[in-house]
Amino acid sequence: MSTIKEVAAVANVSVATVSRVLNNKGYVNEETRKKVLLAISELNYVPNEVARSLFKKQSKTIALIVPDIKNPFFPEVARAIEDVMSSQEYTLILCNSDGKVEKEIMYLDVMKQKYVDGIIIVTSTLTPKHIESRDIPIVALDRPISSDLPSVSVNNFDGARQAVQYLKEIGCKKIAHIRGPYTISNSDERYKGYLAEVENEPWFHPDLVVDGNYHVEQTTEATTRLLLTNPDIDGIFAGNDYMAVGVLKAASKLGIRVPTDLSLIGFDGIQLSQLTSPEITTMAQPIYELGATAGELLLKLIEGKTVEKLDHLFQVSLMKGQSTKALGVTTVEK
Repeated sequence: MSTIKEVAAVANVSVATVSRVLNNKGYVNEETRKKVLLAISELNYVPNEVARSLFKKQSKTIALIVPDIKNPFFPEVARAIEDVMSSQEYTLILCNSDGKVEKEIMYLDVMKQKYVDGIIIVTSTLTPKHIESRDIPIVALDRPISSDLPSVSVNNFDGARQAVQYLKEIGCKKIAHIRGPYTISNSDERYKGYLAEVENEPWFHPDLVVDGNYHVEQTTEATTRLLLTNPDIDGIFAGNDYMAVGVLKAASKLGIRVPTDLSLIGFDGIQLSQLTSPEITTMAQPIYELGATAGELLLKLIEGKTVEKLDHLFQVSLMKGQSTKALGVTTVEK
């Protein structure tokens, strides 16, 4: 592999001149520039990006740290981030933390050592103190970390209320909730939105809320127990679409027809919700817009620009699928 010194020797110029041509910085007359470019072509020289990043303390890379890459929401949002960053010639490094604070801290340290230019992170474990000690641009996605850090998320509470309101509108008389982990803020907000709509209903009981922990298998098991214990449940609000798939599996196993016997609504609007049978009705997040906004915010931080608005809160919208009854149609007594 050719070196920058060999390029300089062939072009009969200094290494500094070759560097100015490569970086398009500083004055180089046109004749000299042509000689350098010709030498680069003849020697098939490729700049050493590792050495360049060490020298500049920049790498034209950013990291995205997510808790569970198996959850389809995160690959979809990663696509939007990658589109924004690649348009500015940045490379995206994807890190899976399993939602563990020690892995997230490790990734923060490693990325700083590798001169990664910025980080977008989805975390429920890191605190402002963890972030303050890192001299690197960071944007929080999906789950805000502090009021001083740029964040991009949705109004989970209102979205959950709308989901339950819709189930009521189509005639559901007893609505259960499959909630996500207690340690995750958006899970808690969606639970509170559900509770705000049902806690004063005569049929409500805390046992109508079961833990799915954002996992399909755990949701399938929890929903099976829930429906066996409460056969009169006719509506379920799942805290995300991934868990809604688990509800479909449980219903199928028990011979419960969706939506004839049971209406189901999820949250997120991931593509998977449109690939199930029946297709899942969901409160759709503007996933691409969330990722793109996070990427644009990070670029501003990297470039040293002022970010005037730190908290970017988006609304969700009802996306009707096939897993809910037609409006006004009630379930026939079994």
